[in-house]
Amino acid sequence: MAFPEQDAVSVSQAPRPRRVLDAPMLLGLSTREGFRTAANSLLEEMAVGNGELVIDLGATREVDSAGLGALVLVQRHASDRRQQVVLRGAGPELEYRLVLTKLDDRFRVEGSEKR
Repeated sequence: MAFPEQDAVSVSQAPRPRRVLDAPMLLGLSTREGFRTAANSLLEEMAVGNGELVIDLGATREVDSAGLGALVLVQRHASDRRQQVVLRGAGPELEYRLVLTKLDDRFRVEGSEKR
């Protein structure tokens, strides 16, 4: 039995909850704790197993090793909660560091120059 077009059933998924965190100009030793606390709070706002945290690095000029460590800890917390971390506007230097440290597969990068 064929259904008329107006009776067609459509299934759609609700958009995944998303929170956005603007990273500081310098993500490093002096800013890592505040950044990590803010990121983890945003992850906690979303249900376990659902949601993504977008870290906007558009205004960030430098990410040192302490800042990279903070990103990894945030990603680990998200992973424990079955959530995703997206790096938006990561510059080529940060992308290079992620590849060099073999961390590039842990983050989705959006809005970068090469992707």
